Amino acid sequence: MSRVLYSGTRNASSWAFRAWLALREQNVEFEEHIVDIRVPQRFANLARMAQFSPAGSVPVLVDGDAVIFDSLAIMEYANDLGDGSLLPTDKTLRAQARSLLAWQHAGLSNICSRLSFESAFYPERRAMTLAEALEAQRFFAAIEASLKRSGGPFLVGAISLADLAFVPTVVRLISHSPRLDDFPLSSVWSSSILSRDSVQEWMKEARDLPPVLLDDYLA
Repeated sequence: MSRVLYSGTRNASSWAFRAWLALREQNVEFEEHIVDIRVPQRFANLARMAQFSPAGSVPVLVDGDAVIFDSLAIMEYANDLGDGSLLPTDKTLRAQARSLLAWQHAGLSNICSRLSFESAFYPERRAMTLAEALEAQRFFAAIEASLKRSGGPFLVGAISLADLAFVPTVVRLISHSPRLDDFPLSSVWSSSILSRDSVQEWMKEARDLPPVLLDDYLA
């Protein structure tokens, strides 16, 4: 197999999760090498990645001579390798999907930044602060608006890269029990994307790992 995805530790690598999901959802064949990004081995392992990837991080997709070292680029490449169904053909819907993708890729306006992907797997999770609860509501309000506009069941109608990109965000927020009473469409959407076979496969492996504890979670 000449197509290799360098992925990351299942309960600590949300960006690799996104790339992996797009490849899986498009039934793209690939070999996976999981790079342990936990401390202390993280530094040596990522230094080895930097020998062939400018970013020195995961994910990286090596396809023959091509080195694709950004999660969003890998997602779009997966869509091109597959049937292309993960981005709408309609130009307006496509632009909306790409807007949502760009929002996530740019850091999601720092929403609930201390509720990391890793924290979703902690055996004991703290309650959201008031500020975090308001930030989570802001996120789900944006999701609710997209679902109302598209008519559902996904953000731009059919499932797209935008839905897949938000999976790690939904994992970390839902694990902290945000109030979704005012966002019924978002609640159904969250359950739908989290129940997909591809998501369940990754999450099962992630739950079996020892948690990766980060210092700022309780700070």
